[in-house]
Amino acid sequence: MSEENVKKIRNFAILAHIDHGKSTLADRMLELTGTIEKRKMKDQVLDRMDLERERGITIKLQPVSMKFKVSGNEEYLFNLIDTPGHVDFTYEVSRSLAAVEGAILLVDATQGIQAQTLANLYLALEENLAIIPVVNKIDLPAADIEKTKNEIMELIGCKEEEIICASGKTGEGVADILQAVVNKVAAPSAKSAGGGNDKSIYEKPLRALIFDSTYDEYRGVLAFIRVMEGRIKKGEKIYLMATKAKSEAVDAGIFTPDYKSTGELKAGEIGYIATGFKNVNECRVGDTITNVNFAAQGGIGLSAPVTGLKGYKEVKPMVFAGIFPQEGNEYQQLREAMEKLKLNDAALTYEPEHSDALGFGFRSGFLGLLHLEIFQERLKREYNLDIVVTTPSVAYRVFLKSVKSLDQRRLKNIDADGALVIHSPHELPDLSQIEKIEEPWVTLDVIIPKDYMGAAMNLIQDKRGVYVNTEFINVTRAILHYTAPMATILTDFYDKIKSVSSGYASVNYEFSGYKPADVVKMDVLVAEDEVESLSMIVYRDEAFRRGKEVVETLKETLPRQMFVIKLQAAIGGKVIASERLSAMRKDVTAKLYGGDVTRKRKLLEKQKKGKKKMMEHGKGSVEIPSDTFIKILKR
Repeated sequence: MSEENVKKIRNFAILAHIDHGKSTLADRMLELTGTIEKRKMKDQVLDRMDLERERGITIKLQPVSMKFKVSGNEEYLFNLIDTPGHVDFTYEVSRSLAAVEGAILLVDATQGIQAQTLANLYLALEENLAIIPVVNKIDLPAADIEKTKNEIMELIGCKEEEIICASGKTGEGVADILQAVVNKVAAPSAKSAGGGNDKSIYEKPLRALIFDSTYDEYRGVLAFIRVMEGRIKKGEKIYLMATKAKSEAVDAGIFTPDYKSTGELKAGEIGYIATGFKNVNECRVGDTITNVNFAAQGGIGLSAPVTGLKGYKEVKPMVFAGIFPQEGNEYQQLREAMEKLKLNDAALTYEPEHSDALGFGFRSGFLGLLHLEIFQERLKREYNLDIVVTTPSVAYRVFLKSVKSLDQRRLKNIDADGALVIHSPHELPDLSQIEKIEEPWVTLDVIIPKDYMGAAMNLIQDKRGVYVNTEFINVTRAILHYTAPMATILTDFYDKIKSVSSGYASVNYEFSGYKPADVVKMDVLVAEDEVESLSMIVYRDEAFRRGKEVVETLKETLPRQMFVIKLQAAIGGKVIASERLSAMRKDVTAKLYGGDVTRKRKLLEKQKKGKKKMMEHGKGSVEIPSDTFIKILKR
C-alpha cells in the first residue's frame, strides 16, 4: 500500500436536524458516484429498517463506500456515514464523528438552523472536523436561501462563497459537495489516528476503532470499524484490547451499502470485520481491535506496547422502563434478543429485574421516549416478542435517614454521595425513611420564531422550566435557554412545543445535574388489584390531576369485560381519582319468544348475579394491552 493511496481517501459524515434531507442527499451521492445502479435505486436507500422508511427518520448510522472521479481523472475513495437527526439518537452521531475527518453540515433552506443542527455541530467541532456548510432543498418554493446563508455565516463564521447550495431531490449541487470534500477534508494520517511518531500510518501495528456492530447468525458479530493504523486481512488473528477477547477475522470488507467482501482493510478505510464471536459481550462498541501478535506485553518486535484508541464516553440513559415478556417462558428469548439489539444499539442499557406481578424481566435505560418506542417495535418485528413495558421514569436519588434497613441488592445502588439511586417507582423506600429526593435536570434549548415565543415560554413554565436567557439568531428567530426537570419534558413536551409553534420550534436538551424534588409514588388499581407496571412517581401538587388523567386513559383504552371494572389511582391507602368501566351487555333475553314478563326479569336477575360473582372473583384477570402504557405516558 502506497502513501499516495491513503491520500486519495476521504472519510466524512452528514449532520443535520431531523427531516432536513440527509438520506435523500446521500441517495444522490450514491447515484452520482455510480455506487448503486439506477435500476436498483430507491428512496432513502441507506435507511435499511422498515421502521425508518415508515416513520421517515434515520434511526441507525449507516456507512457506505463510494468511488468518485474528480477533474484530471483522479479517483478518490469516499467513506460516508449517514447519521440520525433526532435528539434521542445523538449517541449514534457522536460515534460516527470519531471515525471521520470531516462533516457536511446540512441546513434546510425552508427551516433554517434548528436545535439539533447546533448540537451536532458542537459535537463535530469537539472532534476538530472540517465543516462543509450546505443549504439543502433550494428547489422548494418556500426556500429562503439568503436568510439561511446568513444564519450559517453567523453560526460558524464562514464566508458566503464557502456555502454550497444543493437539492437532494433534483441532485443540483451534489457534485460541488463531493468536490468540496476532496478539497477541504483531510486525508487520514497518523496524526488523525492519534499517532505521535514519524512512522507512516500503514507501517504501524493494527489499531481499528469499533464504531458500531451487528449480529449475523452465520458469521457471528460483525464489527463496523475505522482502521486508524496498519491493516487487517481475512484469516488473521485479532485481539480486542478492552475485553481481551481473541478471535479470527472470518471476513473483511466494505459497505456498498450491502456487505462487499474485499479480504482486507487498510489504514484510513471504513468497513466491517466478521469476528466469529458468538458471545455478543466480547465485542463492544468503542473497543480497539489489533493483531493478536501485537497484544503481548511490549508487543512482538516493537519498542513500545500498542495502546487502545480513545473510544467513546459512556452514554448516560435518561429514561428507565421495565421490559417483561407477556409469556413467562419467553424470558430467555427476550434476553437473547436484547443482547443482539444492544450490539446494534450502543445507547441501550439493561439489567435483570424481578417483579411479583410481572415475573422476570429487565430494567432498561433509554435516551428518550422515541428510543423506547423504536426499541419496543424492533423487539416485536425482528424477534416476534410480545412484551409488557412499565411506565417509564427517570432516575431519582433518594437520601435516607439510615441505610441499615437496605438489603444487599439495594446497597449496590448507593452512589458516591451516599444516595440510593432508583429507576422505578416500586424501588422507592417508605416515606418515613426518606430525608430528601433529588431528580435530574436538563439544560433546554428551544429555537423558535419570535412570534411564538410567548406561547412557548408559557408552556415551558408549565413544565416547571426556569428561564436563563434569550439569544437571537436573526431578527425573526431566537434560542430560548432554560433549565427544567427531565421528568416534565420527557413525555408530551415535544408534541406540545410543536403544537404551540405551528411546527416551527425545535428542541435540544442535555443532562445538567440533580436538584431536590417533592415527589410521591402513585399506585394504579384495576379491578381493585394494584397494577405494578402502572405505578409512577409524580409531583405531590400534581398527583390529583395526573391520577385523573391515568384513570380516564385506562377507561378509554382498556377492553370492556363482562363485569364492571373499578379504575383507581391512590397514594398510600388514599384513593385520589376513580372511574368505572361499564360491563359488556349480553342480550340474554334474545332467545325468549313470548310468555310472561317475569321470565324476562328472571333471566336479567340471573345475569346480574353472575356479573356480581365475576366482579368478586375476576380480580387480576384484566389484561392490559402493551400500547396502553405509551398512551398513558403521552396523555
